[in-house]
Amino acid sequence: MNSKTAKCDLLVIGSGAAGMAAAVKAASEGHSVIVAEKSEWLGGTTAISGGWAWVPGNKQGVAEGDTRQEVETYIKALSKDCFKAEMVETFLDEVPEAISWLERETDVEFVYPEMAPDYQMDAPGAKASGRAISGKAVDARTLGANRLRLRPYLDTYTVFGYMPEVGPDIAQFLHAKQSLRSFVYVSKKLLKTWVETVAFRRSFDRTNGNSLMVRMVSSAAKLGIRLWTGTPVTKILQDDDGVVSGAVLGGDHACTVEARLGVVIAAGGYSSDPSLRAQYWRHDPGGDNHFTPTVGHDGDNVRLAAPFGGHVDTRVHEPAAWAPVTVFTGLRGKTRVFPHLRAFGLPGLIAVNRRGERFANESSSYHDFGMAMIDDNVGEDRTIGYIVADSKAMRKYGIGYAKPWPIPQTYFKRTGFLHKAATVEELARKIGVDHTGLKNTLSEFNSGAAKGEDPKFRRGSNWFHHFKGDMEHKPNPNLAPLDKGPYYAARIEMGDLGAYSGLAVDRHSQVLDEDKQPIPGLFAAGSAAVSIFGGGYPGYGANIGPALVFGYTIGRDAARLADLRRNAPAREAALKGV
Repeated sequence: MNSKTAKCDLLVIGSGAAGMAAAVKAASEGHSVIVAEKSEWLGGTTAISGGWAWVPGNKQGVAEGDTRQEVETYIKALSKDCFKAEMVETFLDEVPEAISWLERETDVEFVYPEMAPDYQMDAPGAKASGRAISGKAVDARTLGANRLRLRPYLDTYTVFGYMPEVGPDIAQFLHAKQSLRSFVYVSKKLLKTWVETVAFRRSFDRTNGNSLMVRMVSSAAKLGIRLWTGTPVTKILQDDDGVVSGAVLGGDHACTVEARLGVVIAAGGYSSDPSLRAQYWRHDPGGDNHFTPTVGHDGDNVRLAAPFGGHVDTRVHEPAAWAPVTVFTGLRGKTRVFPHLRAFGLPGLIAVNRRGERFANESSSYHDFGMAMIDDNVGEDRTIGYIVADSKAMRKYGIGYAKPWPIPQTYFKRTGFLHKAATVEELARKIGVDHTGLKNTLSEFNSGAAKGEDPKFRRGSNWFHHFKGDMEHKPNPNLAPLDKGPYYAARIEMGDLGAYSGLAVDRHSQVLDEDKQPIPGLFAAGSAAVSIFGGGYPGYGANIGPALVFGYTIGRDAARLADLRRNAPAREAALKGV
């Protein structure tokens, strides 16, 4: 054990949304806080995310007439037989206070969009708006010396360095070639990004999850929170009474930390750990059939809690938030991952399997699409599919990372991301798909798409589908025939946005042991803890929303829970004497 000792009230492991919410709230209550982040960057996976938070019961939803009963009905429908009543109740109870406090007492600002549909718009209780909010764009210079300590964007998801926001911003990028106004808008954004990157190493304007974390790190710095990067936690400690009392840290701040109020595990889940994936995910029994864009989700949550009986709660019908990805090799030999969260819901793009057949509604959420993709590949050695587009769609929208005209396609083809062929038959041979099946699929799909219809999967039949599509495309924002060569394809495999089967916790986010008893002084939140939605994915920000809310309640309640533990023996003695 390291001879150096540091003291604090609360030790937080991980610097994403959950960890920072716990840290900021606890510090605002007058407690000293250390945030230990094992990577060189602050912000965790939140910093490379879309930055949305699904928080029903916020002020917009209430003003629009959203009710508690409707929310619960919707979550029950998505959770199936894994509905976590106590956790959902706590979450919905705490949303108004947590979001209001963040807006009122910290630098955090949210945007309340007019349209942000739930992912399952056909489910009972679904709403087209009022539940999902996003972090407001910010100038990163507010961070001062911490500006370059924040994790950069996921580079494959930017447009030449700029990260468009879901909504009007990304719509401008989609229409940059059809509208002079959009072209000027995009040109200004890109030029500003490039100039600032050259002059100051990184652009000042931060959007999406990066903007949310800029604001949270800014708030933490003002509160005097010690933000230690390059500092992995190697062991959590207990005192003689079995209460978690600190941890052993390595790296740049190697020491033993004594934490009076306890330790918060907010270090992400286990989706980067092949052995844990093999144990819990049915499509990856060998630990080599999955590729995650998450960062830091190395299973520290499981390993750090295991000595005390902490364990993975598998009572979820899906163990992760699925997201199809394309894995390719950059020109410098580095493996790169692009998550397909939106692109294949656009007109003129479809997804097919080895047989050349469609297997899912491409305009459904990435999570629901991922479930269908896993089911479609049962019995196969790899979980794969292909996104296919014709020249019209490629020219107008591109395929995810492969940008549309006038961007040259050479790079995308050289890296193996994009495949091109003059005919459908040639494309099928290039990517290893049955050419007869692909031809028949296109013939069937095109006949309906020309009329704006999809009899097979009802693609483009609700507001969420349309929101993922091109709202200006007629007659259906999600459908157009694929009938003009050359044809293009990108291979997709299975990825995730975070594990759902995390540590078992109670309504206070206390980690539970094998006997379902709280481990005193040990908390978990974010992807480190089990999802409250039972394996369903309700809408934009289904991971970040609960992370913010339960992080907040940990920071608020850690001192009260510690006092209850300390006073419990006296109360028990008094009761025995009565």
